[in-house]
Amino acid sequence: MPPVIDKRKPANLPPINENIRFPEVRLIDADGAQVGIIPTYDARRMAEEKELDLVLISDKAVPPVCRIMDYGKYKFEQEKKAREAKKKQHTADVKEVKMRYKIDPHDYQVRIRAAERFLKAGDKVKATITFRGREIQHAHLAETLLNQMMQDLQEVAEVQQAPKREGRNMMMLLSPKREK
Repeated sequence: MPPVIDKRKPANLPPINENIRFPEVRLIDADGAQVGIIPTYDARRMAEEKELDLVLISDKAVPPVCRIMDYGKYKFEQEKKAREAKKKQHTADVKEVKMRYKIDPHDYQVRIRAAERFLKAGDKVKATITFRGREIQHAHLAETLLNQMMQDLQEVAEVQQAPKREGRNMMMLLSPKREK
């Protein structure tokens, strides 16, 4: 039967037992007490006597630091910490709120509430005003509308990119306010 390969294993786990290739190491025993600088084969033998593993903690030190511990438990703890860190991070998506410069006041309030909801969820908001045909002549009205939006959302947002025209659109980018 072929050996089972764990594809989820993180590549950044330290070398253990026979994979430690240093002539001597600074050893820390299973209780956390410093044993001292000893040859690697003696450290490996001490770990085997306690039915534990010799794990390289720091290869940057001179001599490298190794510890006697249960490697399976150590690996599980490292993976658990990585999962917790991944759970806590939030990537900020860019949500878009589209409108026209001649928007009805009620529709404008709907867009403001949507933008506020996105910002409170930690996402960035791209406010876009599209022009059709000759409407592009009234770009100043669109800029006024975006500035009004900026004022209405100033409690929850800060301007990341001021209103600017891009072709037949005018857009502005808002990001959530940093909490102090």
